[in-house]
Amino acid sequence: MQSLPLLSLSIWTPIAFGILILLLGRASNAAAMRWLALLGAVVSLLVTLPLVGDFQTSQAGMQFVEQGAWIQPFNIRYDLGIDGISLWFLPLTAFITVLTVIAGWKVITERVSLYMASFLILSGLMVGVFCALDGMLFYMFFEATLIPMYLIIGIWGGQRRVYAAFKFFLYTLLGSLLMLVALIYLYFQSGGSFNILDWYAVPLSRASQILLFIAFFFAFAVKIPMWPVHTWLPDAHVEAPTGGSIVLAAIMLKLGAYGFVRFVLPIVPDASHELAPVIITLSIIAVIYIGLVAMVQTDMKKLVAYSSIAHMGFVTLGLFLFSDLGMQGSLVQMISHGFVSGAMFMSIGVLYDRMHTRNIADYGGVTTAMPRFAAFAVLFAMANAGLPGTSGFVGEWMVILAAVKSNFWLGLSAATTLVLAAGYTLWMVKRVFFGPVRNDHVAALTDISAREFLVLTLFAVSVLWFGLYPKFFTDPMQASVSHLLQHVAASKLQ
Repeated sequence: MQSLPLLSLSIWTPIAFGILILLLGRASNAAAMRWLALLGAVVSLLVTLPLVGDFQTSQAGMQFVEQGAWIQPFNIRYDLGIDGISLWFLPLTAFITVLTVIAGWKVITERVSLYMASFLILSGLMVGVFCALDGMLFYMFFEATLIPMYLIIGIWGGQRRVYAAFKFFLYTLLGSLLMLVALIYLYFQSGGSFNILDWYAVPLSRASQILLFIAFFFAFAVKIPMWPVHTWLPDAHVEAPTGGSIVLAAIMLKLGAYGFVRFVLPIVPDASHELAPVIITLSIIAVIYIGLVAMVQTDMKKLVAYSSIAHMGFVTLGLFLFSDLGMQGSLVQMISHGFVSGAMFMSIGVLYDRMHTRNIADYGGVTTAMPRFAAFAVLFAMANAGLPGTSGFVGEWMVILAAVKSNFWLGLSAATTLVLAAGYTLWMVKRVFFGPVRNDHVAALTDISAREFLVLTLFAVSVLWFGLYPKFFTDPMQASVSHLLQHVAASKLQ
């Protein structure tokens, strides 16, 4: 199995299916394109499974490495590899893509081939980000993900979709321009190499490290997004179709956090230590302030969007505690958030498809009309609030423990998210699902279909599996996380 170029297959299989759907779209009916998209998504998921099965958990370095020349004059190479840090993001991306294709099966009726192709191509590009070992290759994948998501929001989004799509595109594109400058600088400092692993050994002055940190920070902080560069996310989520919101929250936000792990911490470790208090402060603001903002939202999608920002604050907090527990907790939180946020947006999409409103005040007593759906939705809401036994608890608890070990008051501040998340989540659950039936529209609701039941079941199994047996997910991370922290602890100052 390892003789096969599994990483290349993971990247290019969904992209190839996406291009095929685009070519056949006009000549084939929508039903055929849906089935072809589902086939492509399932095959892409199956391709990633041998990576998990053959992964050597005791090894800290890169595995399944593929190397090849690409743009010779500038020594830009097609180098791929994954370690325990990046491993889980590949099957997660492919899994979410399968669910997204199924979720949009009947909802999307216009330009079906373009819709399905956009998600498949986006899936391959995101996998490429997690696999790239060449800095310029990483940048190209990182930036290329903007195009299909821009189309998804701009074509199939809500009334303000064009505004939201432009805001999303401009924020993330402008944030990345400084990263391009940083990559070129590292290319010359390393003697003409774009290899990310080579950059780990480049000695840099304190001033250079700080400037590089700032350049990378703007690119990755916008993508997460961190406070105060988060304002594009609620608009993007509210206007995006359900599938777009699922992928945006479950995978695309993780690209920024992954960038911190792959670039910032190992390349500029001294600047990372020096500026860690700034990142920790911004993370705590996100956890507390954005949590309070979420409590006053009246739109379900906007509430969950702000909730995502607060939960991603745990990710950056864990990364800059410089401990095994904190970093593993951060990675676990990223994966868990992919399941939980995706499930939350899917649940909101189920209601929106029936009622065509996301306003909390328009609902009430949904449990009476949709008991099966309500059981799933309440489970996901409890996971979002960090209920023990669900995936939402594991990563946050690990980061809180790491924060307490670092500083008790820091840990206490971080723990407030459990209270705030319970507050705004239960507030929404009570008003949407419980109590008397609010109006005739709610009374006329029909329970979930077999297709929706399948998607929600897969989300539920993932949330519970991760919450009850996290060891399966954390074991492959340990060696790579320990190796990274040892590197970060060593000074690189000239």
